[in-house]
Amino acid sequence: QVQLVESGGGLVQAGGSLRLSCAPSMDIPCITTMAWYRQAPGKGRELVASITSSAMTYYVDSVKGRFTISVDNAKNTMNLQMDSLEPEDTAVYYCNAHCDLIREDYWGQGTQVTVSS
Repeated sequence: QVQLVESGGGLVQAGGSLRLSCAPSMDIPCITTMAWYRQAPGKGRELVASITSSAMTYYVDSVKGRFTISVDNAKNTMNLQMDSLEPEDTAVYYCNAHCDLIREDYWGQGTQVTVSS
């Protein structure tokens, strides 16, 4: 069973940076899009950023200019560089991989990001 393994969450002060990484436990050749979602306490899950197999990216307005999503093909990982963090970025961040061919979504277990003011 495919698993997405996340790392890099933690506690940081406002204005600081964190880097999240996500790696599948096995190769998933049909992945077309990878993404990061987040869920803050009492709120629904929100798409933060995504990247397609053709390197097209999307960012939610609230993180534009502060977050950068990327894929390291050599290490088979997806990363989210988060700079200028704000307390409003506090949430559990989830890695997602989507396979168009079989219309399947894979999820990580979530990693906590806490930004103190």
